[in-house]
Amino acid sequence: MPQTNKSRNAPVPETSGSVQVQDPGAEEYVGDSEIIKSPSDPKQYRYIVLDNGLRCLLISDNRGLASSGDEDLEEEEEEEEEEEDEESDDETGEESEEDDEDPGSEDDERGIKKKGSTEKQSAAALCVGVGSFSDPTDLPGLAHFLEHMVFMGSEKYPSENGFDAFLKKHGGSDNASTDCERTIFQFDIQRKNFKEALDRWAQFFICPLMIRDAIDREVEAVDSEYQLAKPSDSHRKEMLFGSLAKPGHPMGKFCWGNAQTLKQEPKKNKINVYERLRAFWKKYYSAHYMTLAVQSKGWGNPFLFIVDSKGAHDGLPKPDFSDMLNPYDTPAFYKLYRVVPVRKDHSLNITWALPPQEKYYRVKPLHYISWLIGHEGTGSILSVLRKKCWALALFGGNSETGFDQNSTYSIFSISITLTDEGFQNFYQVTHLVFQYLKLLQTLGPQKRIYEEIQRIEANEFHYQEQIDPIEYVEDVCENMQLFPKEDFLTGDQLMFQFSPEVIGAILSLLTPDKANLMLFSPEHEGHCPLREKWFGTQYNVEDIQQEWMKQWTDGIELSQDLHLPEENKFISTDFSLKPPESPESEFPVKIAHSDRGCNWYKKDNKFKIPKAYIRFHMISPVIQQSAKNLVLFDLMVNILAHNLAEPAYEAEVAQLDYKLVASEHGLVIRVKGFNHKLPLLFYLIIDHLAGFSATPGVFSMFTEQLKKTYFNILIKPEKLGKDVRLLILEHSRWSMVEKYQALTAGLTVDDLMEFSQRFRAELYAEGLVQGNISKLPAKVPVLFRVVELPPKHHICKVKSLNKGDANSEVTVYYQVHGRARCSNNNLCMFQQVCFSSIQSQISLPCQSSRADVLFQMHMEEPCFDFLRTKETLG
Repeated sequence: MPQTNKSRNAPVPETSGSVQVQDPGAEEYVGDSEIIKSPSDPKQYRYIVLDNGLRCLLISDNRGLASSGDEDLEEEEEEEEEEEDEESDDETGEESEEDDEDPGSEDDERGIKKKGSTEKQSAAALCVGVGSFSDPTDLPGLAHFLEHMVFMGSEKYPSENGFDAFLKKHGGSDNASTDCERTIFQFDIQRKNFKEALDRWAQFFICPLMIRDAIDREVEAVDSEYQLAKPSDSHRKEMLFGSLAKPGHPMGKFCWGNAQTLKQEPKKNKINVYERLRAFWKKYYSAHYMTLAVQSKGWGNPFLFIVDSKGAHDGLPKPDFSDMLNPYDTPAFYKLYRVVPVRKDHSLNITWALPPQEKYYRVKPLHYISWLIGHEGTGSILSVLRKKCWALALFGGNSETGFDQNSTYSIFSISITLTDEGFQNFYQVTHLVFQYLKLLQTLGPQKRIYEEIQRIEANEFHYQEQIDPIEYVEDVCENMQLFPKEDFLTGDQLMFQFSPEVIGAILSLLTPDKANLMLFSPEHEGHCPLREKWFGTQYNVEDIQQEWMKQWTDGIELSQDLHLPEENKFISTDFSLKPPESPESEFPVKIAHSDRGCNWYKKDNKFKIPKAYIRFHMISPVIQQSAKNLVLFDLMVNILAHNLAEPAYEAEVAQLDYKLVASEHGLVIRVKGFNHKLPLLFYLIIDHLAGFSATPGVFSMFTEQLKKTYFNILIKPEKLGKDVRLLILEHSRWSMVEKYQALTAGLTVDDLMEFSQRFRAELYAEGLVQGNISKLPAKVPVLFRVVELPPKHHICKVKSLNKGDANSEVTVYYQVHGRARCSNNNLCMFQQVCFSSIQSQISLPCQSSRADVLFQMHMEEPCFDFLRTKETLG
């Protein structure tokens, strides 16, 4: 798959001082026509520059409250999808290291998603054009530390935890993150409380307290985030990659910060961290470095509540690192690095450090190239590798993080998840990648393909769905640092113009002699004597074998199996709205029923967009008959997804999404997207399920991969804790350990094929078809019982299976009125340190009463305040 390629550092045209604007409360103002927005976007936008240099985008969202029925239906669908996704992750272990947080991200602490409220939210986000690149060399992690400290009360609102308490009381949340060249803060809250919340939040940037007494405690919070990040392979890879930069380049800085860099070493070197922190804030948290996006109802005064005379600036330009180009043009970069990962997986990363590409955001050359490199259809790199049973997945391109794209360079990376056989043949895998790149260089940029991508992106933008305000303002305020006003909403999404010269220039740089190779494998254990300084990653470095380099540089013969993708037949062209075929109904109606299943139908009469949603649950009693059957079911779903990957890929890139979920009692099939070609995708999946097959090579490949998946689940304390808890509570539950034992005991292709036949023979299918779609010729009650715990305290202790992970998991579980309540706390015990790191989260089942939700809201903030703020445990 191509990675999301969003330009994140494009230069912003200079704006002349403040501008004269009409009264923000004027009702006749309908928005700024210069800001290009989606035709389906009902919001209005207004851009102003304040006298202190702060650039603001006011977003007026006058949509009323949704009807309770529609709101409940949407929430129920979201909750079902989240539950199924979590269940799928637990059962098949489909996790991505790409989901790890950036330094300073506090999603688990402050950004907990809210459910069950029909109250419309208002939100605000502020992007400061300064990040960890600006850390002083003697205080690594200072920018991240400051991001924490500004939230510790203000002169006007001195309570350390007052803002979080106010948000939790009124259904809000907040979050912050520090990147290389930017720091972002955001919050949301119910509309009626937005004015006061905005004032409280603004004070953090106008007059934060940052009291001395909080310094040591908050250092421990930063250190806790660092400790929690250490087992993450993606973070470890980034730190190792950063260490390869030229000396003095900011990529080599330790952006996280920890107790050593912010407490112990400063004390030893007589550095006053408090004074340096305030000096950093005074220098960099200046209004003219900031962009603000605010979304609420109307153009009322709350939008400008952040304006204050103390926000004046000194006119100094913000830090500029654009003269520090080519940070990886060193002999150390063009090597092969063998790395020991935490997870028991093999992977190969091929990376190029390119000149900064932000100025080409209208062309998006990296997005075009990643689209082809990450293609999974016939003739693609992954298609050939899958046929050889050498690879399971491939991602190519450039992510939107500051690590991948900043003012000094842009990364283009190809990451391939290898099988055991693929690991043994990693040079041949690399050779195939270079063959495909040679093909692209030989044929040159293709206008047909560019316009196809352009059309897909334009369709999605035209009919985009509205997202949560807090997510939206976060994206927009960062875009305001990167793009001119007219492209605030389009700059990171649309492909504006085809430029073969720009694309060809980048393709010419993707050569074997300029590539860095990183090979990750647990088999490197014991053969990697080197250690990365901060995360302790074990690695070794060696020259790329000359015989292979000679093949790659002397002229590569193109493989006949590789070719460009054909025209995509799944791209929608009919966006008309279907007339209703039956009387309008508030809820789905049953349109078909038999002893083998039933089907429900609901026509979209609210959103009126040309999209649809199809969900089928294929329930079979054979799945839960034994641990062996559960393993065979996991294998069947994984191999079914593998069989579909190539024929369904064109549909996926045409914005037709599908997901196969191995739930506890059956297979869930979900497809959604533009309705025009959606039935084609659904029937394609059904046909592959009906004709399921597995070759011995594919079976062997996925059996080995599933062993690693189960192992990776068991070494995570939170996963192991959940598995043991459910084993205690649920009748006839098979544990992950039992599944792992059944898998390692030995299974055959015949076992799988026999199971798949039994699965299809004993099916009950229930489906829901909803949206702009005609009827096609969702939830069968499966009796589920939970053990009623005796009314006394019970303690179950389980030893972690990962000796190298310092994190632990504590689950406090309450049974109330037959329903489960739990509070998850991650404890991270540091070596020779007498404190712990705690992440607290109060979670409730989907079908929670209003009293339950109030109970959760009442507990959540005090728990966070006591465990994290006062006790400095997180």
